[in-house]
Amino acid sequence: MNSRAFRRSAVAVAAFSATAIVLAGCAGGGGGEPSADPDEPITLTIATFNDFGYTDELLQEYMDENPNVTIVHNRAAESGDARANYFQKLGKEGLADIEAVEIDWFAEAMQYSDLLAEAPDSVKGRWLDWKEAAATDGDGRLVGFGTDIGPQGICYRADLFEAAGLPSDREAVAELFNGDWENYLDVADQYKAATGKPMIDSANSVLQGIVNQMEFTYTEPDGTIIATENPDIEAAYDLVTERAVPNSAYPGQWSDDWFASMANGEFATMLCPGWMLGVISGNAPDVTGWDIADVFPNGGGNWGGSYLTVPANGANVDAALQLADWLTAPEQQVKAFTNAGTFPSQIEAYEDPALTDATNEYFNDAPTGQILSQRAEAVTVAPYKDASYFKYHDALQNAVTRVFDGVEDQQTSWDTWVAEVEAF
Repeated sequence: MNSRAFRRSAVAVAAFSATAIVLAGCAGGGGGEPSADPDEPITLTIATFNDFGYTDELLQEYMDENPNVTIVHNRAAESGDARANYFQKLGKEGLADIEAVEIDWFAEAMQYSDLLAEAPDSVKGRWLDWKEAAATDGDGRLVGFGTDIGPQGICYRADLFEAAGLPSDREAVAELFNGDWENYLDVADQYKAATGKPMIDSANSVLQGIVNQMEFTYTEPDGTIIATENPDIEAAYDLVTERAVPNSAYPGQWSDDWFASMANGEFATMLCPGWMLGVISGNAPDVTGWDIADVFPNGGGNWGGSYLTVPANGANVDAALQLADWLTAPEQQVKAFTNAGTFPSQIEAYEDPALTDATNEYFNDAPTGQILSQRAEAVTVAPYKDASYFKYHDALQNAVTRVFDGVEDQQTSWDTWVAEVEAF
């Protein structure tokens, strides 16, 4: 894999459970300074969301190397919950020693970079250029440890496709979906006509996929707000409300019913960044029909990707920096990919056969390392996201939801969004 191609790649994500994993560990990876007494017992907390691939076994490796630190790993119910907690407590008390931040609201966190601990110089330069640049503040301080990126393919139920009279092997499905968003929705129409069921998991996932292919969405780098005047945004909204809404099982993702539907066949496709593989397999462990195709509407798309941050006022900043360093090192990123499909952002990882030759037994032994590497190379645009991105995009998703739920019609809901943007 050519690292230069990855430097051109664009830039993740909600959670489905809350767990606590008690482990131990102290050093490793070369980040931070050791505590005054390296054998003194301490407790570190990690707060994430979704499935970062930080399994018991992975963290056990850190414990075995460093037996004096207890680590408690907590996962929020979804990314929005993590965001609310993060900004409520940042600079105060109550945050974990290591806090995960999702890319859509990472620009908000960078407004408060002075409240975050700086990563050691030893880790600089090991990420994709754009991934590291986004976590470097105006003073040149690197305050985020990049975890994954989210190149997307299409996950699909091969058994449901076959029953609907559609191609079911991944090469044929890739050919079926090779085209623009209209083509993707044309296939959704065919599926619904054959089965009476929606093909797509959620309307807002389609909106997300389209928006992630735009260079400028709601604002421009000079601060100009273009949200309601951007013809690309309006066209995306119209396409989603007119064609994706009738072909989607839900307005958005991350509800209990949405999770359950991965197993019960209520929908047959999902736009699928690597990290979604673990979400699907974790919520539909007994389903044998899921597969992934090396294709994405309109070319390539990246959804998601996160960072680990260390609040500067934490009780164990040096030890937290060391653990964040270790968790995001190339070796651990490849292991996290194996565990959950979280595609690495570390350059060295792209030459590792454990990544490039990886297959996923759950997804019909799909060559996921190869597929996601090719999907990453297909990404040509990294949307500009400032501190306001999240609120504009969240409000537009709410507009789609109102149409889906029948609360407002297409035009009225758009007008409501325009009014909300003007009030921000």
